[in-house]
Amino acid sequence: MTKLSKFLAMIDFGHTLFGLPFAYLGAFLAASGIPAMSQLGWITLAMFAARSAALCLNRLIDRAIDRANPRTSGWVLPAGELPVAGVWALVVVFFALLFWAAAQLNPLCVKLALLAVIILWVYSYTKRFTWWCHLLLGMAVGIGPVGGWIAITGTFDWQPLLLWLAVACWIAGFDTMYAVQDIDFDRAHGLYSIPARFGVKGALRFSSAFHLATVLFLVLTGFILHLGIWYFIGILFTAILLLYEHLIVTYDNLARVNFASFRVNHYVGLIIFVMAIIDILS
Repeated sequence: MTKLSKFLAMIDFGHTLFGLPFAYLGAFLAASGIPAMSQLGWITLAMFAARSAALCLNRLIDRAIDRANPRTSGWVLPAGELPVAGVWALVVVFFALLFWAAAQLNPLCVKLALLAVIILWVYSYTKRFTWWCHLLLGMAVGIGPVGGWIAITGTFDWQPLLLWLAVACWIAGFDTMYAVQDIDFDRAHGLYSIPARFGVKGALRFSSAFHLATVLFLVLTGFILHLGIWYFIGILFTAILLLYEHLIVTYDNLARVNFASFRVNHYVGLIIFVMAIIDILS
């Protein structure tokens, strides 16, 4: 593998579709149509930079934990396949890109970028002191729709907060499910997680509750913003996907956790975005 391919593997580049469609959705909803291409370009750069910085930070801060965990010891950074100093340098570069992109949009986006930096940095330590780390991850990533909205309007409004909560609960739900793989390791090393605190059954119940909340917040967003039938059909498809996810992962059969957590959820943001855009433009 080249260093570039190792870097892309470290930041899970293939998972970019998790948060980006919701950031676009915030922008389209704020514009009540198609935003300027320049605005979408800066939003894309800001999201890529924020996500890349966050993944680099998380891998750096958790590298000793990941090295000790048999499931993650072969990952790029714990395995020593990239230099630590180089990854720290990339964190600085990506945060600089985030602030540069935000500055091209409006002053409020710069302030939001600073808040995002703080949240992303703090999140990486949360598994050391709270089992709410999964929801905090969701809140960190879920700020994308708010950023997309502010990028267009230049003002803070309460409406995109519902979409933020939907994304936060969605990510918390599949992250909680994913974390059941590390339940024994987390307990043995004094780490905090919902599975470590409540066991597999409890974790899957939390995951289901988070995803139920996701659907409810998406529905509320539709009502508040007066969206139409296509958007709600998108919610129906999303609900079916999330239900399928919870049907194939049970406390006595965790074999498909990775498939459910990542493969299935790849489509959630894309479905909501596409159906909402059809609704907005129809």
